[in-house]
Amino acid sequence: MVGEFHAPVSVAMTGASGAQYGLRLIEVLVAAEREVWVMISKAAHMVIATETDVDLPAKPERLAAALIERCGARPGQIRCFAREDWMAPVASGSGASSAMVICPCSTGTLSAVACGASNNLIERAADVALKERRQLILVPRETPLSAIHLQHMLDLTRLGAVVMPAAPGFYHRPASVNDMIDFIVARILNQLGIAHELMPAWGT
Repeated sequence: MVGEFHAPVSVAMTGASGAQYGLRLIEVLVAAEREVWVMISKAAHMVIATETDVDLPAKPERLAAALIERCGARPGQIRCFAREDWMAPVASGSGASSAMVICPCSTGTLSAVACGASNNLIERAADVALKERRQLILVPRETPLSAIHLQHMLDLTRLGAVVMPAAPGFYHRPASVNDMIDFIVARILNQLGIAHELMPAWGT
């Protein structure tokens, strides 16, 4: 435990379609008693406003308060960081969380992380995760994929990251969009080693 919560997980949301995946992931991590460190890009705020009815403020303090209320989190369980908050713990190997998930991950962010760019806090946090050999999961949502996208995914996989496209399966016979969202979130939680009841494991 770190304080009164389990070890923090960093969740970054960028400007790809699929904001519902990231919002649901934060919600489930809170329910799992994890501390959640959140970064939301400017483009992601636009996508959230377009794809959902969720109204999230941009300022970190207000954003944290809104997410705490939305997810039923306890005070301090969700921390939010601004785009260029270079003093945030995720900006340094000595302070970063043991796991980071970029969900959804835009192809622009995919490119920046693969190339080692650190032009904002999300990119820097991902760079830290790679250099410290910590868990980094990227959830792109794009189709079709160009050779550039595929090359960046290959490069990141070779660097130790997990690339998990948001491609829900249908063998569990989803009855709703929420079931399809939970399919991807469940797979992320499996990678993180966090127990859940979102959907049964194969063969059970």
